[in-house]
Amino acid sequence: MAQASDPALRPNVSEKTRWTQIVVGVICMVATANIQYAWTLFVPEIQSTFGWDRASIQIAFTIFVLVQTWLTPIEGYFIDKYGPRVMVAIGAVFMGASWVLNSQATTLMGFYVGAAVGGIGVGCIYATCINNALKWFPDRRGLAVGLTAGGYGMGSAATILPIASMIQTSGFQSTFLFFGILQGILAFIAAMFLRSPAKSEVKVSDKVNQTRKDYTLTEALRTKLFWLMFFMFICVVTGGMMAVAQLGVIAQDLGVKNFSVNMYFFTMAALPLALMLDRIMNGISRPLFGWISDNIGREKTMVIAFTLEGFGIVALGYFGHNPYAFLILSGVVFLAWGEVYSLFSALAGDAFGTKHIGKIYGVLYCAKGIGALFVPVGNLLMEATGTWATVLYTVACMDLLAAFLAIVALRPVLAAHVKRSGVANPATLDDGPTPTGQPKLAGA
Repeated sequence: MAQASDPALRPNVSEKTRWTQIVVGVICMVATANIQYAWTLFVPEIQSTFGWDRASIQIAFTIFVLVQTWLTPIEGYFIDKYGPRVMVAIGAVFMGASWVLNSQATTLMGFYVGAAVGGIGVGCIYATCINNALKWFPDRRGLAVGLTAGGYGMGSAATILPIASMIQTSGFQSTFLFFGILQGILAFIAAMFLRSPAKSEVKVSDKVNQTRKDYTLTEALRTKLFWLMFFMFICVVTGGMMAVAQLGVIAQDLGVKNFSVNMYFFTMAALPLALMLDRIMNGISRPLFGWISDNIGREKTMVIAFTLEGFGIVALGYFGHNPYAFLILSGVVFLAWGEVYSLFSALAGDAFGTKHIGKIYGVLYCAKGIGALFVPVGNLLMEATGTWATVLYTVACMDLLAAFLAIVALRPVLAAHVKRSGVANPATLDDGPTPTGQPKLAGA
């Protein structure tokens, strides 16, 4: 009987090719990041220019996230059909057009349309790059999707200061126009280098239990595991979405927005410094926790991260009036939040396979859209209670609930699911590749 250790029978994996795909995916994510993460810089300027209330302006952010997330299952279908190159190129055009539209908008509806167009563009790019990382790195899914998602989380770190500066010197309309065109062109060029792996170019993990079955979307939706993951995703993503959209407003209401922070080598206002540091922490968290989950398991990593985020949000509400505490604690929140996009996507690939992962993770990713519904609700709750503490404590409880569920519910449900489906683990191989190029697995 042939052994899997025979070099002639190993998957033909080119490490250079695999990592090139990750690098290109990260570039696409970096080009996309400002659509979401720089929005908070524009809200005060839009309000000052047109006089609209915050809640009305933030509906644009909610529309963006809803379109980005809730169209992902449809985009997943086209990803599986047409491949990553076409989808990212289309997304780049929509992404660039969204900020061009924002630069010309003079009504709330104009910003709402721009947000919807941006949601389509970012959704195409984000879903495609995550999907591609899952397919190229089944042996290191947490790290691969973490690096890719990290590009989205940290991508705006380098442009936060230039955007903030250009808004002050040239106005927010010119800033929207310049960066919209720049980002769209960068993502379009990067799209030309993307491709999906051949079956013979992938290998499975020897540390994380992975299903041997490729579930269809219908089959995945019938499992208890999927809906447990969906609920936990909503709980955790809500707090992060609130912080992403409202950090500038929270800083203003806490009285720390314009506080000059002396860093010895330079002095900077608290808000742009916090935004820059938060993007860095957000980007670091995704590959960091993804790598940790590849080694200790997704569930244990979730407990650590979700608990850290919950207590970080509580502390932000309590100590946030101090500008230095605001900087540190907002960084902690983003460090502990960013990993949701690596952990849940990697877990989806482990649990349901990658043949239909575009559609399956697309539906799971809709949890982000539900979390976005709480963004304008947060404004209303703050105005009703007169403090952000109420909002922050509420979402902190949701984070801690998700941490509790990760250990008491997710762990046994996942174990039972994998046992029923079979495990793809190189240690269980009893033969070489099948005629289709996939490893043959021992009976589970």
